[in-house]
Amino acid sequence: MRGFQPEGIPDMLRPIRTLAAAAVALALVSACNSASTNGTSPGKPGDTAGNSRGVSDDSIKVGGIVSMTSASGYSKKDTDLGAKARYLRANAEGGINGRKIDYLGAEDDGQDPAKNLAAARKLVQQDKVFAVSPMSSVTFSGADFLEQEKVPTFGWGTLPAFCGPKHIYGFNGCLVPTPGGTLNQTWPEGIGRILGGAQGKSVAIIANDSDAGKFGIRTFQQGFTSAGFKVSYAKASVPATAVPSDWSAYVKEILAADDGKAPDAVVSVMQTPNNIGLFTALKRSGYQGLLSDPTDYDPGLLAKDATKQALDGVHVLLQFQPFESTDPKMAQFKADVKAAAGGQDVPLSMHTLTGYMSADLFLSIAQKAGKNLTVESFQAAAQGFSDTGTLVGDRAEPKGQKDSFGCGALVQLKNGAYEVSVPFKCYEPIPFK
Repeated sequence: MRGFQPEGIPDMLRPIRTLAAAAVALALVSACNSASTNGTSPGKPGDTAGNSRGVSDDSIKVGGIVSMTSASGYSKKDTDLGAKARYLRANAEGGINGRKIDYLGAEDDGQDPAKNLAAARKLVQQDKVFAVSPMSSVTFSGADFLEQEKVPTFGWGTLPAFCGPKHIYGFNGCLVPTPGGTLNQTWPEGIGRILGGAQGKSVAIIANDSDAGKFGIRTFQQGFTSAGFKVSYAKASVPATAVPSDWSAYVKEILAADDGKAPDAVVSVMQTPNNIGLFTALKRSGYQGLLSDPTDYDPGLLAKDATKQALDGVHVLLQFQPFESTDPKMAQFKADVKAAAGGQDVPLSMHTLTGYMSADLFLSIAQKAGKNLTVESFQAAAQGFSDTGTLVGDRAEPKGQKDSFGCGALVQLKNGAYEVSVPFKCYEPIPFK
């Protein structure tokens, strides 16, 4: 699936930036350069001890950047727990080629571009990490810096910076392609399956009014059209800075989008607070069609009756095996998370798995790199890396820096619990134009 809002399709893709956004970003980078280096040159990929930065004879230092907090209250803090769980198991199994993972935990960027860049600089220049894994935010202003410093970085490939740079990897591939890349068709194919086929069916796609939202509209409009749907409404019109208190104008437009009729499906490329508002308003209007988003697979959302009611019936896109899966690797994931949580059963979310699989891909490539771990040996190992049957399907690099791994599922919140509505499957991607 390409660039959706849960992770956000951020503001990093230069071809779609506005000139104003580019100017702001340039000013931000310039300010942070002068403030954080105090006139000194930035850190170098290697240190004077002969080892690569962050690598000692017995450890590999890794940090994370995660939106633990945000102005809207939306949080990805579970990403940190997921990463910790995977690193703890790696260490329990003897580490990576004899080295233990020294995971420093995640810096909180608050979904703030300035803080994201500052966190990247801190991890590299002060903490001297070898890698950043996970990186999970709706902004990735630190991407250029991490690429410049040759820092292997892993996260959810819903950001343009995960598509193209040599040292930045999406745990399930590149989900925000540039022309020449491909689009993951899990979402349109899955919804088509639920509706009994896409032919003759219409879909409305709505996103936030931002570069991220506009790119999401562009990609999903192409994906749903290619799957055979009529895209009757496709707008990035919802304010990106605040959740609307009145959704009536949006609902009115959507309900008349299909030549005066309601579309068969409404797809929201937004985060949970917006989805709750939009879906509640649509239901109150009497809308009976399919509702779907890529965000709201989180048992924690079921704790509140109002939230559970607002999202009841919604089909949520996943790009990994559902937690309801009987795959032994899912059982291992759950056991690892429980161990990292001190033996307690904690609610699982897609963010937990984001952290876990970001760490897992980093560890898998580092293992292949061998005992002499440097940025160069890591990159060489990544160039020919592949494995099969993971919780995100078959993985391969550098394919994943241009294309998604093409796999996913849909789950539906029904009567207070999630049920698999479309089983995990890998779909043939389509060329992105």
